[in-house]
Amino acid sequence: MGRDDADSGAPIASIIIVDDDPAVLELVSFLLAQRGHRVTTATDARTALSLITAEKPELVLMDYLLPDQDGLSLLQTIREQFPATYVIMFSGQGDQEIVVKLMKAGAAEYLLKPFNNRTLLERVDGVLRLREIEQANRALQTERERLLLEIETWNRELQERVREKSEALQQAQTEIAQTEKLAALGYLSAGMAHEIRNPLNSIALFTQLIRQGVDDEELCDYLDKTLKEVDRIDGIIRKLVDAAGRSRTIAPDVKVDQVIHSALEVFAPQIEARRIAVSLHCDAPPLPIMADPAELEQIFTNLFLNALEEMPQGGRLAIEVTNPEQRVVVRVSDTGGGIPEELRETVFEPFFTTKSRGTGIGLPVVRRIARLYRGDVTIEQTSPRGTTFRVSFPSFQG
Repeated sequence: MGRDDADSGAPIASIIIVDDDPAVLELVSFLLAQRGHRVTTATDARTALSLITAEKPELVLMDYLLPDQDGLSLLQTIREQFPATYVIMFSGQGDQEIVVKLMKAGAAEYLLKPFNNRTLLERVDGVLRLREIEQANRALQTERERLLLEIETWNRELQERVREKSEALQQAQTEIAQTEKLAALGYLSAGMAHEIRNPLNSIALFTQLIRQGVDDEELCDYLDKTLKEVDRIDGIIRKLVDAAGRSRTIAPDVKVDQVIHSALEVFAPQIEARRIAVSLHCDAPPLPIMADPAELEQIFTNLFLNALEEMPQGGRLAIEVTNPEQRVVVRVSDTGGGIPEELRETVFEPFFTTKSRGTGIGLPVVRRIARLYRGDVTIEQTSPRGTTFRVSFPSFQG
């Protein structure tokens, strides 16, 4: 705006005067220049509009009757295209209807010719002060809207952060609850092992006694298989007790392919009996993992057991090992009936099972062990044609 005039208190402005009367142009220009305003003149609407476009003045003083266009239409153009430019209209006609039209179109003031010099200067000062106040108010309104938008953005960001933290807290609470269930399972396992081993020892003893008194070769073979299954149950119980209470033996160079081979050997009879096709593919020698080999084997034992139970009449068990981005990723795929989409995460909750004889502890234990070593187990894909579990671990960079 520049400096304030010492006499009027109105701001100094850039002003364009539009009138086809040279005498009016000369007089008004002189008076306004005396006040310190920067004055430009035009004698027709076309020239005036070019000057306004170039200079974007604070104020235009314009005659209602111009040689090439009426002042009303030019006023409407100025107010539409240059809303920060205020307009004072001149007219030699005292028609009240014209005055009303001009004020409705956006004129800030109206002066009837001939006008008094003091009246002109007072009206110009008044309009410039009004413009300064209104422009300041608009700037404040714009700033207010900007601040409100910024506050709204902050609120959205805060709400999003609260939502994320709430979800993280919910996830943490869920994992704590699952850990407590698994811890309770550990204590339960020790008691169950004692209760199961007593009748199991009796079964083994009575079977051995029967075996001693039997000469039939086929019957002896059945009894030998019974004793073998008793030993297998006892081995499972020992593993369960060991997993609940034994200390870990961490090795820095565990090779996952070796662990997978060991786990597959456990299921060799079932694989052969059910005619399951097994494939193990490694893109490259697997990177080493820092973990307890026995606990890693427990992961794959549970996954292989689930896969075989899904393929009682044959199928394919595919195991793929890759090393993306310094991680070890194992995909275990079967050709069973798949897992319902709504149960993708539920199957990892302790004691949840869809099987009539299932315990619901296999997959929760698998995930718990994986996360102990900063890894994870997820269902990568599932459909009625089969399921793929994805097991991943960070490799050991020792």
